[in-house]
Order: sequence, then structure tokens, then C-alpha cells
Amino acid sequence: MGCSKNLVDTEMLMRQFEMNGYRCVHDSPNPNGEIVVVNTCGFIGDAKEESINTILELVQAKQQGRIRKLFVMGCLAQRYRQQLEKEIPEVDKYYGKFDYRQLISDLGKAEVGDCRWERSLTTPRHYAYVKISEGCDRHCAYCAIPMITGKHISRPLEEIIDEVKALVDKGVCEFQVIAQELTYYGLDIDGKRHIAELVKRMAEVKGVKWIRLHYAYPNQFPGELLDVIRSHDNVCKYMDVALQHVSDRMLERMRRNTSKEETYQFIRKLREAVPGIALRTTMMVGFPGETEEDFQQLLEFVKWARFERLGAFAYSEEEDTYSAKHYKDDVPMEVKNDRLSRLMAVQQQISAEIEAQAVGKTMKVIIDRKEGDYYVGRTQYSSPEVDPEVLIPVGERRLRTGCFYQVLITDAEEFDLYGQVVK
Repeated sequence: MGCSKNLVDTEMLMRQFEMNGYRCVHDSPNPNGEIVVVNTCGFIGDAKEESINTILELVQAKQQGRIRKLFVMGCLAQRYRQQLEKEIPEVDKYYGKFDYRQLISDLGKAEVGDCRWERSLTTPRHYAYVKISEGCDRHCAYCAIPMITGKHISRPLEEIIDEVKALVDKGVCEFQVIAQELTYYGLDIDGKRHIAELVKRMAEVKGVKWIRLHYAYPNQFPGELLDVIRSHDNVCKYMDVALQHVSDRMLERMRRNTSKEETYQFIRKLREAVPGIALRTTMMVGFPGETEEDFQQLLEFVKWARFERLGAFAYSEEEDTYSAKHYKDDVPMEVKNDRLSRLMAVQQQISAEIEAQAVGKTMKVIIDRKEGDYYVGRTQYSSPEVDPEVLIPVGERRLRTGCFYQVLITDAEEFDLYGQVVK
């Protein structure tokens, strides 16, 4: 459950199970068998509720005899282990974010050391997520992640490159680089940012066709990374950078260490340095103290920036965070929901206009799957599962999953494109 960083942990644990003779099923719609492991999310209220409901459903399955043992790991267990042990004692054992490998030895098995970074991919075999670090040194007022994951810790560069090479050998050609704050990469090692060097090294690995970058931070963004994106054809012109807000009042209260003017300058810098770059961002509405004027500034910024991809959510107070301790959650829920709807309505129109601009263009598309009467693919400007897709009618020509095709875009909707393979 939760983010792609959790998915990587799941895949590594699955590999350890399989090396010990178990057969693993990922996200079974009807879990049954010897063992079920739930990897939980503890980020915001809705995610925590979903994790808890899933645990309770599996407790019932255990009581009905459909499963024998139930284990819980991940961020929710890391943050609330004692409370969970007290409230849901039917779970055989809880593990946190970093000690979940102990589960193998607790089952009387041994961790297989020579495959520590190997994974059993749950994604289509042509793409994979590569987690380059754990933790976060930022202390945004609303965020509980640093309390859960601890300080930023970078993986050794050579270890990451070895993992990429191993994944290429297994057929992976597209890599989603993920971290809580990827531009911090390397700072804990020698005080320098090495994300540009890492991405350049990845791009030079034979067989790497696409690299896409997720979860950057605007403050102290390393400009040399933009040079790497611009100069390497296999580094997608795509950047996922969460901005949250633009009002100076809100940015200060959120402890974002940036300003409205700096945010505008940052977007200009990205678009000037990498012409045609697709920007994905996340915005928050209803943060404590947000006025209608603050929200109008956010709307105007979104209209100006014309983000290719934008997600948004209403503020949810997280206990023990700075905002929970120092601010009153004073924006009514109906106001939060209204602002969220208004913001997404603006973005929906922007997205429709941007997608329509692709009609008549021929674009490089990777095929993810066949679904009904369509092959479903993506351009370099779309990340799996969260971004618009390209739908290609099933015709005389059979398309292969994981292969690239030149596709003429023939039509567009608000969040999807339609096309046909150019013969």
C-alpha cells in the first residue's frame, strides 16, 4: 500500500521469500494461503484509514481460516507499532519501515545475502522503480515522513548502477528514479549533490531507454541536473517536483524555505533550460490560515505555469507535526473541498488544452499492456499509473508490451490521447 518507495521494499521482501522456497502473489484480490504480509502507508489520514481497514479485513480472513499467519510492515507500523499491537493483537507480528527483513528469520529461514538488492518485480517487466535514498532532511510543517523514515540516507552510487545493470539484464528498459527528495542525493556522503552524476551514469548504461525523475524539491535545486536531462535522449524531459503552494504566507507557514517570486523563477528556469519539459507537481489547499486571497494566488499561479500534470489534496492534520503543534486546523472541510474542486477544474481545462496540442504529432510510445480493444502506452511525458496514457486501437498489427513505436496522435481527451502506429 502507499507509494512506489513502499513497492520497492515489497519487491525485495518477495525476492527473499522466493529464495527461501515460497511462492508469492502480489496484491491478490482474494488473499489466502500460509502467510499474508501487508506493507502499510502512514502518510495522511485517508491512507492510514485504508491501511487499517485492509488489516482488519485480513484479520477476519485469518479468523475464518483462509490464511494462517498475518504480518504487518511499513510506515504505519513504523509510526504506530505500539498502538497497533494493542488495538489489533490478532496480527502475528508488526515490523517497521527498516526491520522487515527480520520477518524471514522469524519464520525460521535465512536471509539470502547475495541477492540483497534483487527484487521480484511487480511492475510490467519493462519498467522498474529505483529507490536511491531513504528518509528526508526537510521539515515541512505538515509532513510526518521525516518522523517515520528518519534522516536522508543515500545509497552508494555504484550499488545503484549495479542494480540498474542487473535489471537491464532481466529486460527492464525504463527506470523511474524515486526518493523522498532526490536532489539531496549524495549530501550525506560527502556534502555534495550527486544526483546529476548518478543520472548521467545511469543514462550511459547500455540498454537503458528511458529514465524518469520523481520527487524533487525547488529549494537549492541543482542546475546541473537540467543539463543532464537536456543532453541525454534517454533521460525523459519530465520532472516531478512538489510545490504545495505559492502564496508567501502559506510557504512561510508550511516551512518550505522558498518564496512566491522564487517559485515563479524556478518554473521559468526549468522550462528555459529544458524546452518541452513536462512538469508534474502537487498542491495543497486548506492549510491552516489559508485565506481566499492565498487560494486565488495559487489559482493564478497554476493558470500561469500550465503544468502538464498536477495533483492536489486537502490539508489533513498529522499528529506531532509542526503544524499540528503550532496551528489550528481552521479551514472548514467544506471550504477545503470547494477549493480542491475549483483548483482541479482549472487544471482539467489546462490538461485538455495541453493534450489537444499533441493531435497530429508523431510521438515515441512504449506499450504497457493490452486492455479490451486498445493497446495502452505512454510517451516520455507520462509516468506509469499516475499520468495520461495513449490508447491505440487493436488492429491488424500486433504490438508487443515493452516495445517502442512511433504513434500518430489522432485525438485527445482531458487526460488521455488516442493514436495509431505509423507504418
